[in-house]
Amino acid sequence: MTDWSGYLNLILQGAMVTVQLTVMGAALALVLAFVAGLGRLSRFGAIRCLATAYIEFFRGTSGFVQLFFAYFVLPLAGVALSPLQAGVLVLGLNVGAYAAEVVRGAVQSIGREQHEACNALNLGRWQSMRHVILPQALLIMLPTFGNLAIELLKGTSVVSMISIFDMTFQANIVRSQTGNTLMPFTTILVIYFMLALIISWGVRTLERRLARGLDGVRV
Repeated sequence: MTDWSGYLNLILQGAMVTVQLTVMGAALALVLAFVAGLGRLSRFGAIRCLATAYIEFFRGTSGFVQLFFAYFVLPLAGVALSPLQAGVLVLGLNVGAYAAEVVRGAVQSIGREQHEACNALNLGRWQSMRHVILPQALLIMLPTFGNLAIELLKGTSVVSMISIFDMTFQANIVRSQTGNTLMPFTTILVIYFMLALIISWGVRTLERRLARGLDGVRV
């Protein structure tokens, strides 16, 4: 590469990896959030204990250490992960633990009258949760989910420590090859900001659409 356009292309390639990590990590986190969040509300003590143990462990330990454990220690137990797999796994597990508490809190915030109305309509526990409680709780969850998605986006910079060619990794390559620090890190700063704006816009749009349809959900 002989000019700045070549270096910019390198950073944009890293941006695609960052987007991939964000999307895949967020998808995993969303699944884990609902599984663990609803697990904490389960009638079965064993399920509540497992969900609580997962949440407290990943909230109480460093994401940086979790990443190194997944990539360097798990292979000693016969579980070898690629850098991308380790990054997605740790990002999803870490953010999912925080999001699980959002799910639990949102479900518990739904008024008792909604539960009583479900009972009056002879809806089962799963039917009540699926058709009445969760649609209302989701509207409460969305703003915090958006914040956590942005935190996940910013957290992807950590995976450069295990040689994933994300934006931060590529910016460091550009800095080492050119001796210029301003250009690469200003560029990724702007790209991170633009990606965060896209996430915020998407969450607000979804929130407005859900709010319009919520009146038909309440019983």
